[in-house]
Amino acid sequence: MERVTGIRWYAALRSGFPILTWLPRYNLTWLKMDLIAGLTVGLTAVPQALAYAEVAGLPVQYGLYSAFMGGFIYCVFGTSKDITLGPTAIMSLLCAEYIGGDPVFAVVLTLLCGIIQAGMALLRLGFLLDFISHPVIKGFTCAAAVTIGFGQLKNILGLKEIPQQFFLQVYYTFHKIPEARVGDVILGLCCLFFLVTLTLMKNSLGSSEDEAPLLVRSARRLLWSLATIRNALVVVVATGVAYSAEVTGHHCFSLTGKTAQGLPPFKAPPISETVANGTVITFSDIVKDLGGGLAVIPLMGVLESIAIAKAFSSKNNYRIDANQELFAIGLTNIMGSFVSAYPVTGSFGRTAVNSQTGVCSPAGGIVTGVIVLLSLAFLMPLFFYIPKASLAAVIICAVSPMIDFRVPVQLWRVKRLDLLPFLVTFGVSFWEVQYGIVGGVVVSGFMLLYVVARPKVKVSDHGVLLLELDSGLNFPVTEHLSRLVYKHALHVSPPRCLLLDCAHVSSIDFTVVHELTELLKQFELRGVSMIFTGLKPSVLKVLLSADLPGFRHTDRVDQALQLLTSINH
Repeated sequence: MERVTGIRWYAALRSGFPILTWLPRYNLTWLKMDLIAGLTVGLTAVPQALAYAEVAGLPVQYGLYSAFMGGFIYCVFGTSKDITLGPTAIMSLLCAEYIGGDPVFAVVLTLLCGIIQAGMALLRLGFLLDFISHPVIKGFTCAAAVTIGFGQLKNILGLKEIPQQFFLQVYYTFHKIPEARVGDVILGLCCLFFLVTLTLMKNSLGSSEDEAPLLVRSARRLLWSLATIRNALVVVVATGVAYSAEVTGHHCFSLTGKTAQGLPPFKAPPISETVANGTVITFSDIVKDLGGGLAVIPLMGVLESIAIAKAFSSKNNYRIDANQELFAIGLTNIMGSFVSAYPVTGSFGRTAVNSQTGVCSPAGGIVTGVIVLLSLAFLMPLFFYIPKASLAAVIICAVSPMIDFRVPVQLWRVKRLDLLPFLVTFGVSFWEVQYGIVGGVVVSGFMLLYVVARPKVKVSDHGVLLLELDSGLNFPVTEHLSRLVYKHALHVSPPRCLLLDCAHVSSIDFTVVHELTELLKQFELRGVSMIFTGLKPSVLKVLLSADLPGFRHTDRVDQALQLLTSINH
């Protein structure tokens, strides 16, 4: 008995702390891959965080304040090995609409978002995210990959002042091509070429036989290792090239540039603010001003992160726990508010880099977090020389495999109607990614409701009418069922007896009971019978308690058919 209790306690502990599921299996190979992935993502996360802070209308250091806490929290509480939490373009744009460039508002919003998300997890509301269907996830994944990939072209070309909105981005990117900087274009294309070459080399080496001589095998392992760290390798080499050009007085490349230095203080989130004229803005005033952002931002943060986690868990063959993901995101935002972060969520681009670099566990996020902290404390002068074109090449190569052209073909072959939520999500995501996900979920929901409201009913003639329901009997079905009964039994001449086969009906509600009462009255008025067969005990109990007038049932269809046939004659 004590052993069983101990097993249950350990299972509950593993459920609340997913780190316990993979930490006992951790080894040196995983450590090497996590270090490489964490370093590569860290090199990507730093300049992105700086850029996203500007999108949110905040000083650039707030992007870095938001980029490290997720790695430490998610390592302990997250269930996806690939996902990285931090500032994203979508969340930055959403936050900009509500915080008005005020860091205090941003930090309060982060705290409240975290509380809402953690509360959803504790209430076990993660099941709501099960309504994100696979076509919606694939539509989001493909659209996000195209959006992120195309959004990096401006850095490959060295263009400036390109809008964030996708369609405007496309227009102004092509419109400003004559302004492209030769140095950025050459460096960006070279980085893309080497990344693609190293990727193909890694794939070919991974599939080769190990029967070659020792020297050849050693060379292959060395090349495979170099190909594995291709993202970090390309960024480091490109940074060296850019540094050499700068010190010789040749300003050929667009660089990350100078950033603020210093770690954020760990302190309680502010609950009020005093503006320049001495006016005190209270916590309740801040909450009122944030308004709808307290609903939009937590939900969109969760939706985006779960969609990304589901996409990569499907790609890499593992499962995630939606409630645990909710809690990890919520706790990250709560703790982030103590270091002046603004709301974070899963990053598609950095998660793709993480996955492509071969991360083996969430511990890679710790390395990324350390890189961000070191950059805040000591490394800002070095990050100054990272060329934007090299980071753009890394992101483009990371997200390109997520554009899966086989998905529409597969959907067409399996169920053509599933193309609708896929296309809605894919198309609307180019306008706004969050609206694309919501649109796809809404379309999928309507499709699901239609199936519930219009189940398939087999109508057959055995001397009497037989209706066979293939699913549940709930209130949306009542009108459809009544029309069938009137059409085939009551509005024909002469009226016919009806046998209703309920073998697949597992539940029933008051609306259905009320409609069945009316139908039984109509059958009685016309002098014909309606008999139920195949009722499950739970459904039979409900119908008996309703005391339906003229209610009769049998367990077997053949007996009911004989009875009704004799009544007809």
